[in-house]
Amino acid sequence: MLSSSAQPVTRGLPPPSWEVRALAADRWPSFYAAVLGAFRETEPQEATDLWRSLAEPHRCVVVEDRGAIAGTAGAFSFRMTVPGGRLVDTAGVSMVSVQPDCRRRGVLSTLMRHQLESLQRLGEPLAVLTASEAPIYGRFGYGVAARQLSLDIASRRVRLTAPPSGETEVELTVEDPHKALATCEEFYARQVPLRPGTLARSDGWELLPLLDPPAWRHGASPLECVVARMAGEVVGYARYTVAVDWSRTNTAEGTVRVRDIEARDPRAYAALWRFLLETDLTSRVIAVNRPVDDPFLHLVSDVRHCTPTVLDSLYVRVVDAPVALSARIYATGLDLVLEIEDALAPWNQGRWRLSGDGTGAVCTRTQRAPDLSLDASALGSAYLGGTTLTELAGAGRVREHRPGALTAATAAFASPTAPWLPHAFCRSLLPRL
Repeated sequence: MLSSSAQPVTRGLPPPSWEVRALAADRWPSFYAAVLGAFRETEPQEATDLWRSLAEPHRCVVVEDRGAIAGTAGAFSFRMTVPGGRLVDTAGVSMVSVQPDCRRRGVLSTLMRHQLESLQRLGEPLAVLTASEAPIYGRFGYGVAARQLSLDIASRRVRLTAPPSGETEVELTVEDPHKALATCEEFYARQVPLRPGTLARSDGWELLPLLDPPAWRHGASPLECVVARMAGEVVGYARYTVAVDWSRTNTAEGTVRVRDIEARDPRAYAALWRFLLETDLTSRVIAVNRPVDDPFLHLVSDVRHCTPTVLDSLYVRVVDAPVALSARIYATGLDLVLEIEDALAPWNQGRWRLSGDGTGAVCTRTQRAPDLSLDASALGSAYLGGTTLTELAGAGRVREHRPGALTAATAAFASPTAPWLPHAFCRSLLPRL
């Protein structure tokens, strides 16, 4: 809805200003249709039904142009692991869209500013998103904090060097993914605190990895699941599909698409990968979302036949700097002053003294001279420890004012495991899994 004005407004022309309105619960179908339309997508009804069950309409807003939806934005309520293993309240920003005839008119900027102010009022110190287009969100203070590794493996041309076998053997069983859901989710929950960027799954979200409409399979099998156990205890699982292609020769050239794979024991991890690589009638394994420090890279005989590609994944926005910086732990002791530039969130603007170590941290306002200065986007990139402050300084995005401060801060912000997002919450990513 446009704000009141004495001048008539024609749809498609810049209005005097935009008004952001909360979404009425009964308008969800129109809201979601606008999102699908902006992304030029259609989807099976079972996918729409699942997203409706997961939606939080009270966290969705719209901008309207003469009664029609011009833009949308929503958020999910999550808890995300930060360095040190603590779960922190985090807004999962999603369903952000602008209709084609309303682009370049300030709709997105209005929505993002409104959402940021709302998150600050709600007391959520962090926001995250996955970007449909990489250049969009840096101007709103989001920075690339986690990346994902994609693998396209010529499975007949590689072998695995498995860890030494122990007294307990790894047993693999193929199970119905729906019947094994509780088993897999219990294991996933145990993995959540181990890696920054991982989202805890609240009720209903466990169904998302099982979403498998026939229209999305493109000739592949229904979703399959293999569970790894040692001495009766679940130590890992993998979910995947298989598409067999006989069209080129009399030899099958099938493809295994890995939806997800988790394990806590190196032997179990190697056993699951061997199972996938040795699937009958296949010569290719594709895994589109793995952590950049995936041990698989050190198990496989020839990584050149795996075509590893690294892409941006999770973008982080620090909504409340002192709360967010105090919530994580630091790899080494530090005591420094950060000068944060954040025009969109003036409550973050200024100098903050950050002191902490491996047991905790405190962040308070100060008038001391800064040791480092950086903007909100750079802070978001560095927050989970996957992008170093030294890297950002090399790009001119972090400035050192006290010699040695950059080296010390880089060491303190580091994470022993690379941040990663295994839990999708952006609907447009799912068909590619």
